[in-house]
Amino acid sequence: MSTLEDRVRASLLASRRWHGAEIAFWLLALAVFWLFPRNLLLLNEIAILALFALSLDLILGFAGIVSLGHAAFLGLGAYAAGLLAKHGIGDPLVGLAFAMIVSGLAGLLASPLIVKGNDLTRLMVTLGVALILHEIANSWGSLTGGADGLQGIAINPVLGLFSFDLFGKTAYLYSLSVLFVLFLVARRMMNSPFGLSLRAIRDNSLRAAASGVPPSQRLALIYTIAASYAGAAGALIAQTSQFVSLDVLDFHRSADVMLVLIIGGPGYLYGGMIGAIVFKFLQDTISAFTPQYWMFWIGLFLVLFVLRGRTLIHGGVKLIMSRLPARVRGKRS
Repeated sequence: MSTLEDRVRASLLASRRWHGAEIAFWLLALAVFWLFPRNLLLLNEIAILALFALSLDLILGFAGIVSLGHAAFLGLGAYAAGLLAKHGIGDPLVGLAFAMIVSGLAGLLASPLIVKGNDLTRLMVTLGVALILHEIANSWGSLTGGADGLQGIAINPVLGLFSFDLFGKTAYLYSLSVLFVLFLVARRMMNSPFGLSLRAIRDNSLRAAASGVPPSQRLALIYTIAASYAGAAGALIAQTSQFVSLDVLDFHRSADVMLVLIIGGPGYLYGGMIGAIVFKFLQDTISAFTPQYWMFWIGLFLVLFVLRGRTLIHGGVKLIMSRLPARVRGKRS
């Protein structure tokens, strides 16, 4: 008879296998490059938003850390990549790595304030950090451009071969590639003993600590990783648009990504990406139909979604995900 350790190891190995629904999702994400060639700029925005939502899912869906200031790391990544390119280092991969390091360090510095508080404390601290960074970026206009934005960003071709164009061809493939690589890393992390420990802390931190799991260290680590992921999304914004404004640090960025994750469902990695698709296409469609009142219709949709639609959408998602092993879905037991 196999031991508990052997069963857990077998379960983790099974969860790392790719399944049909996952393969189809990423093949479709690649196929839209040819299916919708006139909407590549919108698709690029979806890919970036999906990465941003993935970063929030790492802390909210798997570790139970609520945040209303996740845009702080998005903005840091955007300004880090933008300033690096403006001062002569325009290689996109170097800028991406630099943005992830800067945002990750900021997340590490902020983590002691996060891991020791309750949900309300975390909400206030994360919101406060984002507001402080927004004011710093606004005040240091000589460095960040202030309200006028950071201009003069010149990005080199990706790998020295693929230049960014006005139609978003390179931008979408570049953003999708970054999203896919970072998703692979996140998928491996969440389907590992580290991911299991995060779920244990999320469900019952006292019981996890009694089992030998150090909650503070694990939460600080995942918060740092999530911050670096958000910084990568910010770098993609700066590099694909070649412009950074204070908008990347605004509260609505944090609120939007929270709504995206709620729409798709937290805790199984694909929720943020599904939510990004729904949210962006809904936003684009409504704003084209009624540009003056699109926010009203978005608000109405969200109210109806919370009351009724979430059950329907999540029912369809669960029907698909039910065919995958529990560890792949990342659902709570």
